[in-house]
Amino acid sequence: MKPHLLKVPAKPESSITISKVDKFYNQWHFHPEIELIYIHKGRGTRFIGNDVHRFERDELCLVGSNMPHMWRCDPEYFVEGSKLKLDVTVIYFHHDFLGDKFFNIPELKSIDSLLEKAKQGIRITGSTKLQVKELVRKLSGATGLERITTLLSILEKIAFSKEKEYINTIYNPDKIEKSEADRLNSVFQYISDNFQRKITLEEIASVANLSAKAFCRYFKSKTRKTFYNFLLEVKVAHACNLILEKDMSINEVCYDSGFNNLSNFNRYFKKLMNKTPLEFKKEHRVLRE
Repeated sequence: MKPHLLKVPAKPESSITISKVDKFYNQWHFHPEIELIYIHKGRGTRFIGNDVHRFERDELCLVGSNMPHMWRCDPEYFVEGSKLKLDVTVIYFHHDFLGDKFFNIPELKSIDSLLEKAKQGIRITGSTKLQVKELVRKLSGATGLERITTLLSILEKIAFSKEKEYINTIYNPDKIEKSEADRLNSVFQYISDNFQRKITLEEIASVANLSAKAFCRYFKSKTRKTFYNFLLEVKVAHACNLILEKDMSINEVCYDSGFNNLSNFNRYFKKLMNKTPLEFKKEHRVLRE
């Protein structure tokens, strides 16, 4: 595996980097820049710190400095001839992009606090997301001072809004060393490629070049989750996608997501999603109608 400290390309004339992308950097990675990402079109699974969750179009997240993360589109996006398109705006900037002490003044303390809390990963929702969406469009075409003031407006709206969710309440990204990103990426990649079948503890431990016992301690120390709980989240995220996008029975979804019986599938799905697969399916059918 290649090193996964991502070097964000920056232009010398700007302290803010704005990228329009049609494909993700499909590796578990981190970077010192803070990342504001708006997904205009696309769907798949996001990994932020120790959280695994579905993402859909119009997702807005703020990811803090050095927080390991990965966005992965659903398999249908990679099928030859697929007409599915990804449209994403990513904004990168350093916490001190306006100087070491700029955010220390009383009027900007709320933004300073937001940027610190972004190390947990933040998902923005509701009317705040819609307001920020328009500002992101404005920012994409802005230059000079307008670019700075627009970004500050975005951060201020998020800072004062109650429409935000903290993704990792106990996760500390500073505990992920650069040398460990490689190992974690190998593990996550292996899980992503093989979750639909049984993965033994000895098998996944060998991917990390550790004994089974040492791997359990290692994985939990880095993700704050057991391997099996993390694996369940990946399976349930896949199941959510099948329910939303495919005309499949709950039984078919169960086995395609790597569960070996319907009872376990229903129990773990409800534990993670606070509703049964059938309730989830009915709820989203109503929303689509």
